[in-house]
Amino acid sequence: MPLTRFATAKPRVFKTAWFTKHVKKAGINDATLCTAFREVLLGQADDLGGGVFKKRLSNNAYRSIILAKSGGHWFYEYLFAKKDRDNIDGKELATFRRLSSAYAALTREQLAQLCDDGDLQEICNGDEK
Repeated sequence: MPLTRFATAKPRVFKTAWFTKHVKKAGINDATLCTAFREVLLGQADDLGGGVFKKRLSNNAYRSIILAKSGGHWFYEYLFAKKDRDNIDGKELATFRRLSSAYAALTREQLAQLCDDGDLQEICNGDEK
């Protein structure tokens, strides 16, 4: 089922500096992440509640944790290999839910500053990257 409650005309998708480093090691590029994000919007991800989603990547070899900020802003936050662990635990999920709430409180200026500082990188913004 599509995620209509998170739908916006032109969502912006970011990845964190930590995620950037790990996704590069995994050989997953931004185009793949943008395609995966579009699948999330179509409901092809696990909704873990509280703005936290788990999406399979790279032929099911990796799992990504994506956080949503009211649907307009999405953040690739965490990556792990399926071979290394089955899932995140309850404590991690609670932390991701709190982080999702923190992202929701960011102002446009704070978001821009995080990008300028290299803490976040925008990878797609409603276009077909």
